Amino acid sequence: MHRVGSAGGNAAGSTRPRKEKRFTYVLNDADNKKHCAGINCLSYLNASASGTSDYLFTGSRDGTLKRWEYQNGDANFSATFESHVDWVNDAILVGQNLVSCSSDTTIKVWNCLSDGACTKTLRQHSDYVICLAAAEKNSNIIASGGLGGEVFIWDLDAALAPVTKSVDAKEDEIPNGNSGPALSTLCNVNSSGNIASTNGKPHGYSPIAAKGHKDSVYALAMNDTGTLLVSGGTEKVVRVWDPRTGSKNMKLRGHTDNIRALLIDSTGRYCLSGSSDSMIRLWDLGQQRCVHSYAVHTDSVWALATTPSFGHVYSGGRDQSVYLTDLSTRESVLLCTNEHPILQLSLQDDTIWVATTDSSVYGWPAEGQTPQKVFQKGGSFLAGNLSFSRARASLEGSAPVPVYKEPSFTIPGVPAIVQHEIMNNRRHVLTKDTVGSVKLWEITRGAVIEDFGKVSFEDKKKELFEMVSIPAWFTMDARLGCLSVHLDTPQCFSAEIYAVDLNVTGAQEDLKINLAHETLRGLLVHWSKRRPKPGPHSLSNGDGSIGKDVSLKSSPHPRSEVDDGAENHANNVLPSFEFSTVSPPSIITESSSGGPWRKRITDLDGTEDDLPWWCVDCAENSRFPKENTKCGFYLHAAEGSPAPNITQGKLSAPRILRVLKVANYVVEKLVLEKPLDGSPDSTFGMGLTSGPSQLTTLDSSSRLGLKSWQKLKPSVEILCNNQVLSPEMSLATVRTYIWKKPEDLILNYRVVQYR
Repeated sequence: MHRVGSAGGNAAGSTRPRKEKRFTYVLNDADNKKHCAGINCLSYLNASASGTSDYLFTGSRDGTLKRWEYQNGDANFSATFESHVDWVNDAILVGQNLVSCSSDTTIKVWNCLSDGACTKTLRQHSDYVICLAAAEKNSNIIASGGLGGEVFIWDLDAALAPVTKSVDAKEDEIPNGNSGPALSTLCNVNSSGNIASTNGKPHGYSPIAAKGHKDSVYALAMNDTGTLLVSGGTEKVVRVWDPRTGSKNMKLRGHTDNIRALLIDSTGRYCLSGSSDSMIRLWDLGQQRCVHSYAVHTDSVWALATTPSFGHVYSGGRDQSVYLTDLSTRESVLLCTNEHPILQLSLQDDTIWVATTDSSVYGWPAEGQTPQKVFQKGGSFLAGNLSFSRARASLEGSAPVPVYKEPSFTIPGVPAIVQHEIMNNRRHVLTKDTVGSVKLWEITRGAVIEDFGKVSFEDKKKELFEMVSIPAWFTMDARLGCLSVHLDTPQCFSAEIYAVDLNVTGAQEDLKINLAHETLRGLLVHWSKRRPKPGPHSLSNGDGSIGKDVSLKSSPHPRSEVDDGAENHANNVLPSFEFSTVSPPSIITESSSGGPWRKRITDLDGTEDDLPWWCVDCAENSRFPKENTKCGFYLHAAEGSPAPNITQGKLSAPRILRVLKVANYVVEKLVLEKPLDGSPDSTFGMGLTSGPSQLTTLDSSSRLGLKSWQKLKPSVEILCNNQVLSPEMSLATVRTYIWKKPEDLILNYRVVQYR
C-alpha cells in the first residue's frame, strides 16, 4: 500500500533535511458517480429508519463510499463519501451514523443522510482496519478489528462528544471536517456535563481494547444488545468476548484456516462462521462447541447473511457462488453464480445484494421471507460435513445448476485499471482495465485522450514508443483501481518542456514550462480562487504558512536555488493543465495533526491550511526548487572534417535543448570566422554568459547579426557515436539512446554544404 509520508520534524541538532509531505492526486474517469474498484462492503438502510427512501451504501477499494437511493426497483446514485485515502474495507449503519473502516488505519463516522461530509475520524489502530460490528438494539456500541490482532470496542457517543480546549490550546482543523488534537490537554464533556481531562489522548477518548489475538482479525459480530462479541482471523479460532469490559469468555476451535465471516443470532446463543477452509460452522455458545459443519463451497467462504429467524444462511466466497442452506435440514441449493469472487452479502427482504471484486453491485432474487420457495425450484443437495466433499462432488461432474441465471438489479461500476505504463514523454500513461480496454491518459490534465478499445497492451505500448528522454518527475500506482500520481519535492520539479511543444498560443520559442509547477497550479486553481487573502501582517499557523519570508525560511533549499517566478507567465492555467470539473481528480496529503486526508479539487474551499507548504508556495508564488536541468557536453569537429574547432572546453546547456540549436550555434561560429575560445566551463543557458566574450545563448531564438559580406551559410550535421542526429532530438535523448555512457556527452559536427 502507498502510505502518505509524514513531514516529521528534525531531532535537536540534526542536520539531515526533513522529508516533506507527499502530494498525491487521484484521477477519475468519465463518471464520478460510479465505483472504479472492487466493492468490499454493503449496508442497507430501510425507509422506516431513514424517514425517506431505502438506501444502499457501498464501500469500495477505490477509497470511497457511495449512497444509492433504492425505489421502484431502481437504484440511483445519491452521494459520495470521500475522505479515506486507501481501500474501504467495511461499513455499518449505527442509527443515523455511517461508520467505515479502511486500510488507511482509520475509522470514519459520517451522517449517512448528509451530502458526504465526514463528522469524525477515529485513530487508534496501528494497521489496516478490516472489519466492524454493531449491536442492533444498542446504537452506541461498535467494535473494530484489523491486522496486527487489534480489536477495539467503541462507545460512539463518547467518541463523538465535543472536545473542549484548555485556555492555551490551539486546535488543528483537518480540511475534511475532522478535528484533531493539538499538543495540549484536551477535555471531554460527558453526558452529565462533567469535564474529564484526557491528557492529550487522541480525540479525548480511548476505546476498550480486547486483547488476546496474536494475529490478524478478519471478522467480527455482535449480538443485538451489545453484551457479546465474537472475532475470528488467521489464528483459525473463534474468540468470544464481553465487549463491556474487553475480557475473554471463551475460544472455539474447529476451523483449519482463516476465519473470514461471522454472524450471531439475536439471542446471542448461536454463531455462524465462514472460513478459508471452505467450511461453514454453526456454534452453540452456551455449550461452547460446534454443533454443525456445512460443506457447501469448493473454495474459501468470505461472506455470510442469514434470514431474520437465523434458520437459513446465504453464503458466498472465492468460488464466485452464492448458496442458500437450511441450517436444520442441511439442504443446500446454488442460488446464483457471479463472474468474480464474492466479498460481502446483504439480505434485504427478497433481494440478496452481492459485493464482489468487480466495481459493480448486483442484486439477486433471494426469497428472504420464504426461502423454502427457492428449494421448491429443484437442484438442492445435502451439505456434507467434510471440507473435501463438495470439491470432490464438483470434480465428479455433479456440480449443481444455479436457480437464477441473471441478477434482478445491477449498479454498474467503471472497470478498474489493472496495468499501466508511463510513456517516455512523462505526460502520457497507457492503461488497461479489467475488461481489457486500453486507454491513453494525459496526467497533466487528468483526461483520457484516446480510447483504443480492446487491443494488445504490449503492442500498443510498442506502437506509442517515442525516443525522448524526460526526467521521472512523479511516481504512480493503480491500487485504488484508478491512477494515483505522487509528487515529492524537490525531484518532482526536475522535468521541463518547451511551451511550443504544448502548443501554447503565442509562446516564445525558448519559453520553458516546468511540468510539476503547472500541474500543481491546475490542481489548486479552485483552492487559490476561494482562498481568503491574508492581510499584510497576518501569517498562517503550522505547515500551511504561505508568507514569502516564512516559506523561504522553511525551505530546505537556499534562496539561490529557488525559482523566484522571474520567468513566470500569465496567472491563467494553461490548456494542457486544465483538469475536468465534471469528474475532477481528488488530492491526498497529510494534515499537520497527523493524518492523511482526501478531497476533490472542486470541493476545496480555500480554508484548507494543511496543504504542503511547498505546493502552496509553488502554486501561489511560483517559487519552487530549481533542480539541475543542465547537460554537460563537448563539441568537436568530426574526424576527417575540414571544419575548424570552434570550442576548446566543456559546454553546458539545458537538457531539453534540441540538436537543431547546437547546429545553429556551430553555423554562427563558423560564419563569424572568429572562433571563440570557450573557457573550460563555457555555458549555454537562458541569459547566461561566458566571460568577457559573452557567448551567444543556445537556448534563445535570437541570432547574431551577420555582416552584409557574410554571404555563405554552411549546412551542418551533428553526430554522436558516428550517428547523424535528428535535429528534433534533445541533448537528454541523445545521451540516453545514442551516447549511453555515464561520461560527459561528446558531440561532433561536420559541414555538409554551403548555401
